[in-house]
Amino acid sequence: TGWGRKNIRMADGSNSFNLFGIKAGSGWKGATTQVMTTEYVDGRPQKMAQTFRAYSSYEESFTDYARLMKTNPRYREVVAGANTTLSAHGFAHGLQRAGYATDPAYVDKLGRVINTTLRLQRTLA
Repeated sequence: TGWGRKNIRMADGSNSFNLFGIKAGSGWKGATTQVMTTEYVDGRPQKMAQTFRAYSSYEESFTDYARLMKTNPRYREVVAGANTTLSAHGFAHGLQRAGYATDPAYVDKLGRVINTTLRLQRTLA
């Protein structure tokens, strides 16, 4: 979401509280919103409408993201490895290999966010 600058909006303009850009697949039973987004298909950016999950709060968004990472078979191994062997960059690579994002620059973008957060934590400690 670009540090909150590009929030996914509901049709009425209100906030969907979807901090992680999680799409709503066929198994999602909660609220949704449809927005235009850029997806990379065969390495090329394409604008398309996608259906995203919507939440009632940021807390609900964080909780759902944590659940998804912990329980979804696509991401479970990446998360398990993060506790022992992966760097921030390795974690981002693992997520992309598992299909979390289509953006070819996702690894670099997420790595910068994680490293900035770690630097800020060290500065404040």
